[in-house]
Amino acid sequence: MLWPQGMCHISHSKCSIAEPLPILHKQYQEGNINIAGIISQIYLLYMMMDFKKPPSSDLFEDILVITQIYQHILALVFAVKEINTNPQILPNVTLGFQIYFISKWMYHASMELLSSKDRLIPNYNCDIHKYPIAIIGGPDTDICLHVAIVLHIYKFPQLMYGSAPATNKHKQDGFYHQMFPNMDFQYKGILQLLKHFMWTWIGALCMNNDNGEKFVQNVVPMFSKSGICFDFIERFPLISYSTDILTMVKEGMKMYSIVMNSTVNSVLIQGEIDIMIVLRMLPAMSKYEEIPLEGNSKIWIMTAQMDFTSLPFQRWEDLDFLHGALSFAVHSREALGFREFLQMRKPNFIQEDGFIGIFWKEAFGCVFSDSIVDKKHNSMVENQPICSGEEKLETLPTSVFEMDMTGHSYSIYNAVYILAHAIRVVHSTTFKYRARIGKLKLIDFLKLHPWKLNEIVRSISFNNTKGETLSFNQNGELDTGFDVINWITFPNKSFLKVKVGGIGSMTSQEDMVMIHEEAIIWPIRFNQVRPSSLCNNYCSLGYAKTKIEGKPFCCYDCLHCPKGKISNLIDMDDCFTCPEDQYPNKDQNSCLPKRLTFLTYEESLGTILAICSLLSSFIVLLVLGVFIKYQDTPIVRANNRNLTYILLISLLLSFLCALMFIGKPHKVMCLLRQSTFGIIFSVAVSCMLAKTTIVILAFIATKPNSIVRKWVGKRLGISIVFFCSFIQIILCTVWLFTFPPFPDFNVHLMEKEIILECNEGSFIMFYCVLGFMGLLALVSFTLAFFARKLPDTFNEAKFITFSMLIFCSVWLSFVPSYLTTRGKHMVTVEIFSIITSSGGLLICIFFPKCYIMILRPELNNKQSLKQRKN
Repeated sequence: MLWPQGMCHISHSKCSIAEPLPILHKQYQEGNINIAGIISQIYLLYMMMDFKKPPSSDLFEDILVITQIYQHILALVFAVKEINTNPQILPNVTLGFQIYFISKWMYHASMELLSSKDRLIPNYNCDIHKYPIAIIGGPDTDICLHVAIVLHIYKFPQLMYGSAPATNKHKQDGFYHQMFPNMDFQYKGILQLLKHFMWTWIGALCMNNDNGEKFVQNVVPMFSKSGICFDFIERFPLISYSTDILTMVKEGMKMYSIVMNSTVNSVLIQGEIDIMIVLRMLPAMSKYEEIPLEGNSKIWIMTAQMDFTSLPFQRWEDLDFLHGALSFAVHSREALGFREFLQMRKPNFIQEDGFIGIFWKEAFGCVFSDSIVDKKHNSMVENQPICSGEEKLETLPTSVFEMDMTGHSYSIYNAVYILAHAIRVVHSTTFKYRARIGKLKLIDFLKLHPWKLNEIVRSISFNNTKGETLSFNQNGELDTGFDVINWITFPNKSFLKVKVGGIGSMTSQEDMVMIHEEAIIWPIRFNQVRPSSLCNNYCSLGYAKTKIEGKPFCCYDCLHCPKGKISNLIDMDDCFTCPEDQYPNKDQNSCLPKRLTFLTYEESLGTILAICSLLSSFIVLLVLGVFIKYQDTPIVRANNRNLTYILLISLLLSFLCALMFIGKPHKVMCLLRQSTFGIIFSVAVSCMLAKTTIVILAFIATKPNSIVRKWVGKRLGISIVFFCSFIQIILCTVWLFTFPPFPDFNVHLMEKEIILECNEGSFIMFYCVLGFMGLLALVSFTLAFFARKLPDTFNEAKFITFSMLIFCSVWLSFVPSYLTTRGKHMVTVEIFSIITSSGGLLICIFFPKCYIMILRPELNNKQSLKQRKN
C-alpha cells in the first residue's frame, strides 16, 4: 500500500504491524512463530527530500499512498488467518508476522529484523517471539537484492515475489526462493505470443537497472534469432531521489516521443510494479508533446512483474491507453473467501491495522473527524467529506482498489502456505529430539537450525487450497505457469482483466502459448480486427523478400519470383521450385499439375503421320505387285530381281515401322522400335549398296580378261546385304542386352507437360546404330556417284545417287532437329525422317521403272534394249 523514500521502522511508526493480529492469537502449547512480513518500497510526496536519518513517527504527513499495494498486506493477513484457524495445518502453532516498508536504508532495516525492539544491535534479539524464521519480500528488485545480501548469512528462507534480482549464485541462491517462474521462461512465452500474432516489428521499454541490462543483452538477441525486430529499445527514466526531476521529465518526454512516432503497433514493456505509475503519465505527456494518444494507441505487452499501481494525483487520469493491452501474470485463482474478507474490513472495528485508516482516506477521498494528521492540515481537507467507516470497498473503481486477488497477492498467499507446510514438516521432526534433549520448543529448534526449514522449503511439494501443486525447481523458482491477460478499460476509471490464454509450467511438455483470440478486445482504432505490427506490408503471393541495405532484417522489399519458381505463402524468404510433376501458374503463386502427354493416334498430327505411313505402305505393295507381275521383263531382270524384292519389303517394313512410334510407350514397344528401325533401314541401304556394287563390278567384268567376272552374280548382292545387316543386328543386340530402352516420364523437358517417352537407355548405342546406317548410305552414295555415267541402258547408279542424296540429307538434318526438339515432337521428327527417307528411296528407284512397265511397255523388251544400246 505505502511506498516511502525512507524506511518505515517496525518500531518507530504506525506503518508496522509488529504484533500478530488479535484474531489470530490462539495460545497453543508451542506459542507464536513470527514469519517476518512483507518488505516493500514507498514513495514520499517530497521526492527531492534527502533523508539523513530514518523518518520520524510523523512519516504519514508526507506519504503518497498507493492504495493498490494494500491488497498485498491483506493477502498476507488472510493467509495467516486461514492457517491459524485451521488446526490441521499447524496444530499447537500460531503464525505471526511483521511488516516492513523500506527503501533507502535497506541494509539498516534488514539488520533491524534481527535486533531487539528499539535497539539496533545486530544479531542480538532477546524477544524470541519477534525473531523471524522466514522472510516474504518484494516486489521491488532492489529490495529483494539488498535484503538477500544481508539475510543469507542467517540461512533462513527468503521467499520473494516480483522481479528476481541478480544474486550471488554460490552464496545466496540456496536460501533465496522466487515466487515467480524463471524470467527467461516468461520471455519465451512472450516470444511465442508475438509469433502467434505475427508481430515482427516491435518496440521495447525496459528498466534502467541490472534486469533491464540483462533484458537487452540476453532477451533481445533471442527475439532477433526468431525473426523479431526492434524499432527502438528505450529505458525508463531512472527514478531516484538524488536525480534532478527536470532531467527525469526530459527523459520521459523523449521516450514518449520515440514511442509514439514509431510505426510499431506493439510495445514490449520489461518492468516492475512501479512502472505502471510512469505509464500513467502518458496522457499528460501527450498534451505537452502534442502527439495525441487517441488514434495512435499501442498494444502494450507487459511482463508479469508489473501490476496496476498509481499515485493519488493520477486517480482521475485517463486509462484508455491501456485498453486492449496484453500482459502476462503468474497463474492464479481466486482464493475462496478473500472477497468476503475484504468486505468485512472496516476502520472502526480493526484498530490494530495501522494501514487501514491511511488507505481508507485515500481510497474514498474522505477524512476522519478525530484524525490528528487531518487537524494539522485542516485547510487542505476542509472541503472533503467525513469518513463514516461504512464505505464499501466493492464500490471503488478497480484503478483504486481491486477486489479480485492479483497475481502478486496470490504469490504472497502461496508463500505463506509454503512456509506453513514447511514448518509443519519441521514440527514433526522435533519429536526425534525430545527423547534425547528433553522438551524442545519449535521456535528454539528453528532458531538453532534455520537451514533445516530452508531445505524443506526448497524440496516441498503440496496442493494448496485451490488444488494447485506448489513446488520449487532446483534453482528455487516456483514451478508454475502464466496467464495471458487482456485489459479492458471503462470511462469510470475502472478496468477489467480478462484471461484470454496461458502458458504451462516450465516442467510441462505443453509450453506453447494457448490464445483464445476471439475473446481479445483490441484497441478501438483497430476496429476489433487483429492489428499487425510490421515494418512494411507482407510480400504477397508470387513475391519474396529481399533485404534493404542499412535497415533491420524485418524491413525489406518484395521482388517477383524468377521464372520457374513460386511463393505460395505471404512474406516468404525465398521462392522455390514446384515438384517435378507440377509447374508454376501465371501468377507464380501456386503449382499446377503437368499434363501427361505422348503422340497419340487421336490427335491430328498422329493421325496424319499414321495415314502417311499406311498410304506409303500401300504404295509399296502396289509397286511390289507391279514388279512381281513384270518380273520376267528385261527391266526387272536387269537390276537383280532378288535385291529389288528385298528392298521393296524393307521399304514396306520401314513405313510400317513408323507406326511403332505412335501411341503410348510401353516396355515391349520401347525395346523393339529403335532396334527394328535400325535393322530394317540397314537392310534397305545395304540393298542400295549391293546394287551399286553389282553395277560397278558388271562394268568391270565386261572388259576382256577381267578376273572380276567370277564375282558378278546373285550371291554377291545377298552377301553384301547379309554382312551389313548382320553388323547392325550385332550392334542392336549389344544395345538391348546392356542398356535397353525403357518407358520413362520426362518431367524436365517441358514446362507444363510430362512426356511419356522411351528412354533410349544409351544414347551412345543409339547414335552408333544411326552412324552405321549413315556409313552405309555414305558409301553407297559415293559409289553410285562415280558409277552414274557408266554406259548401260538400265544403269541404276543415277537413281541410287539421287536416292542416297535424299536419304543422307534427311538423316543429317534429323540429328540437330532431334536434339533441339522437345516433347512428343521428337517422336514426330523421327517418324517424319523415316517416312521421308523411305519415300525418297521408293520414288527415286522404283517410280521410273514403274513408269516404263506401265506406261511405256514398248521400251521394256530386248529389241528396244539393243536399239537404245546402239
